[in-house]
Amino acid sequence: MTTTLSQALEEAYASNPSDVVILDTLELIHPDFKDENGKQTAVRVVRDNINLRAVLEENAPLDGGKEVEFIALGFDLEFPPVNTTPVPEITVTLDNVGREIIKYLDMASSSQDMIKMIYRPYLSTDLTAPQMIPPLTLVLSDVQANITKITAKARMIDIGNRSFPNENYTSKRFAGLTR
Repeated sequence: MTTTLSQALEEAYASNPSDVVILDTLELIHPDFKDENGKQTAVRVVRDNINLRAVLEENAPLDGGKEVEFIALGFDLEFPPVNTTPVPEITVTLDNVGREIIKYLDMASSSQDMIKMIYRPYLSTDLTAPQMIPPLTLVLSDVQANITKITAKARMIDIGNRSFPNENYTSKRFAGLTR
């Protein structure tokens, strides 16, 4: 799957105009992230000093095509060096994390499911859709939290270790297999 940057984002990266700000956002999704009503939710943050309301892409895992709020939070993405590692890892650091985000990480800590992280860049001049389609989707591992920050490793889903074909042909699904 190839990720395509919008022409406006490519221009913003290339020319760095003073009136356009690239807003990096992260969305953390896990089956155990539930709001007070028991509905599945996500942790959404923007690297900025004010909250952001922006529209997600139509096929987003949660709230596709809807306007959602990203909470202002300092974070950093440290990209991997260029080497022959089979699955490169990105180091993600979320600074000044409050109890709200820690609460969700506690919910996921006893689960076997991975936390999915979605990176979406927006332009300050166009909040109607992310400027990268599809957005970059990674899974978090090795999550460590202390009173000031959360650090985690993020990597692409390791397709090299998935079975092929990844569909199990069982007699329950395919009755013709039994005689």
